[in-house]
Amino acid sequence: MAPADHPPMPEPDRITDLLLQLRDGDPAAPDRLYAAVYPQLRRIAHRHLRDEREGHTLGTTGLVHETYIKLVDLDRTEWQDRGHFFRAAAGAMRRILVDYARKHRAARRGGGVSPGFLDNNLPAAERSDTLVALDEALARLARLSERMSQVVECRFFGGLTEDETAEALGVTARTVQRDWAKARAWLYLELCD
Repeated sequence: MAPADHPPMPEPDRITDLLLQLRDGDPAAPDRLYAAVYPQLRRIAHRHLRDEREGHTLGTTGLVHETYIKLVDLDRTEWQDRGHFFRAAAGAMRRILVDYARKHRAARRGGGVSPGFLDNNLPAAERSDTLVALDEALARLARLSERMSQVVECRFFGGLTEDETAEALGVTARTVQRDWAKARAWLYLELCD
């Protein structure tokens, strides 16, 4: 996506402060955090759902809400910063989309995956099967390179730019570029045979 397609993310320090307030038990923090991250989560969700088939029952708002609910179950999460939050958001959105795809995919079991799978250029009828196959392939990729798997999760499922992914993973943008290229090639060979 072109940089113009990405609205500026909320101020990193503000989100980090809200995450710390949430962790410390501030009862108003969840609502303030939701207001701060909602535009970014909505953009990511919309990107995933815009090419879905007609009658798709999971809408942008529903996906954002499900993602946020998974994220604010903070009894088990020690938020570090905004990057950590959006990396977790990418993972939560991935799990929601894949679970939904598993429940609603077509009865047919096809062969390989179409080549445009990481660019969201698939016909709606193929997306469910592709998401499930991609999720399974990412689990295999994580055994080879956890970071490459995380880059795909942030870029594809999280909709993050290279710079945002670099921040979320604590690496350079150049490292993200290399990992993204390698991961795409590996996934293509893994899924399109």
